[in-house]
Amino acid sequence: MRNIICLCCLLFCMSLTEAQEDNYMIEGEQLVLKSEVNGKLDLLWNIIDGKYRYFVRTETNTIIELKNTKKDGKFQQEYKSLLNELTNATMSTKRLNLTLFSLKEFIDSYNGTVDSSYQSTAKRNKIMFRLGVFGGLTNSPFITNPDNLSTPYFGGELEVLDVDQISRHAVFLQAKHVTEHDELQYSTTELALGYRFRFVNKATFSLYGNVKFATLNFSNAVVVTENEGVLTSEEFNETAFDVPFIFGVGADIRVSQNSYITLAYNELFALLLDNQGNFSTDFSIGYKFNL
Repeated sequence: MRNIICLCCLLFCMSLTEAQEDNYMIEGEQLVLKSEVNGKLDLLWNIIDGKYRYFVRTETNTIIELKNTKKDGKFQQEYKSLLNELTNATMSTKRLNLTLFSLKEFIDSYNGTVDSSYQSTAKRNKIMFRLGVFGGLTNSPFITNPDNLSTPYFGGELEVLDVDQISRHAVFLQAKHVTEHDELQYSTTELALGYRFRFVNKATFSLYGNVKFATLNFSNAVVVTENEGVLTSEEFNETAFDVPFIFGVGADIRVSQNSYITLAYNELFALLLDNQGNFSTDFSIGYKFNL
């Protein structure tokens, strides 16, 4: 566990390095913005008070915010009208979203059409990867545990999601190892494939539900039986593939531009596995970062 904590600290320090930012005065507001695209039109942005804000800068050095205000329950999509005007309606904004990747691709494409010497900077790959480590305690609610004992576990996870701002949908591949307790002689190493949906999806915080729909477990257990007053123990090693649909919840808390503290409450229930009598006390804390 000490090694895991050291690794988390090292990764945290490495992730603090961010792109250079500049100060701007826009409509009386002092803002620190990142420069994402530079050309006939520039794209500037940052996360301000927990919200993504985007700006365009014209050749006359005028900076205008891209907005999408809500009125009477409907989004007004002012950013589309503004970009239509700035690009002389030479490019369709019908499918343009107010997200970093979508705006970057749009402005990058426009700059390429009006300047033959322009060098494209937009990456076409929309897939983002996040790598994380975690540790916690679990009472392994899907195995026989009469004394409701909890044991430590640790693991790692690779999450795959859409790079277009923060996708609500993600898939993940997870590996974890549940250690053995002196009084509960059971341990397992699990590989799991799952799906995640972020029902609260803010720039600095997200809350989501998980479902593990496929697991592969390499388990070791010692079973003690009594026969006519004589105790005997037998060790079992088992490899099991299941499609259990195990549900849990979790949260990501942004601590830098590219890293997050994660909190999770796992193994709340499963559709295709029986709870063995103990309500889940499976909690973990971790750290993950964008690759």
